[in-house]
Amino acid sequence: MAPFIERARRHPGGVLDLSIGSPVDPTPSVAREALAAAAEAHGYPATAGAADLREAISEWTLRRRGVTVAPDAVLPTIGSKELVALLPLLLGIGRGEAVVHPRIAYPSYAMGAALVGAESVAADDPGEWPAGTRLVWVNSPSNPDGRVLGVAELRSAVARARELGAVIVGDECYAEFGWEAPWDIERIPSILDPRVVGDDHRGVLAAYSLSKQSNLAGYRAAFVAGDAELIASLLRVRKHAGLIPPAPVQAVTAAVLGDEAHVDAQRERYRARRALLRPALEAAGYRIDGSEAGLYLWATRGADAWESVAELAELGIVSGPGHFYGVHSPQHVRLALTASDPVISAAAERLSLAAARSSQAADGPA
Repeated sequence: MAPFIERARRHPGGVLDLSIGSPVDPTPSVAREALAAAAEAHGYPATAGAADLREAISEWTLRRRGVTVAPDAVLPTIGSKELVALLPLLLGIGRGEAVVHPRIAYPSYAMGAALVGAESVAADDPGEWPAGTRLVWVNSPSNPDGRVLGVAELRSAVARARELGAVIVGDECYAEFGWEAPWDIERIPSILDPRVVGDDHRGVLAAYSLSKQSNLAGYRAAFVAGDAELIASLLRVRKHAGLIPPAPVQAVTAAVLGDEAHVDAQRERYRARRALLRPALEAAGYRIDGSEAGLYLWATRGADAWESVAELAELGIVSGPGHFYGVHSPQHVRLALTASDPVISAAAERLSLAAARSSQAADGPA
């Protein structure tokens, strides 16, 4: 990416980086106040999470995800990326075994398999998941393409994972951001949804992060919930490994889970940015695929992704090539809605001007 970033920096109006999904909006006051109140943290925190945190997670999963989990069936994590990368190790997976993940996917799923020497299998169709599969990742809404899995798809995935004797985990950290019907009105289903698993969480976990909905990426605040026996097993290993979220972060997590106003406000920020950027990309000749939820626009103009990255860099816009998300997306680029309002507005303006110039050139002289 270095030469494309350098080219974008040479744009007279400056560089507009839409390649990285790192939040830029203010950390909510409820989080800052909770952090200050919890600053006296002289003792070791509980790996399992403080009692009020476990209760807050349990209440939130019921209220926002429609899922009933007991406080002893949840576990705080140090952000969600460490869980994704370390779960194969924590589950004792090794060589000769497989970790399945989506065909178009955030690379940490494959990295987790690589760290333990397991086989990484990119497959969306449960019928393609091989014998020897020990762990299955599903990601809904997806990063990068914003795809949402419905109840029937999740039910099929869980059934196949159980048939294989594999643990299945739903990575659901974008679930508060549904944009297109029906997800603009309906709740995006969790893998722990009763319509998916009934009241049986055996072998099933859901992972969630507060980085995006609460602008807490720097706090590393996340959790996993589901099968109580699996949670207990993970807790034992994490205790020995010292994988303990700091006590002030635990306090912040509990506080923000109890406040929905800041999430509603953040959702509207992203909705407004999407409403600016999407039509500008389409006017510039890009087709938006998927992107029905989540924090990215998954765009293509039918050319190799590196050509699109270069074209956008000429406008001073930095995007992420689909090649970064596996071999199955060579013609797409990812653009993040997490940039600031001025950056998104400027990007939309540059795209619109480029589209107008292209149209005038096609029409020829008057």
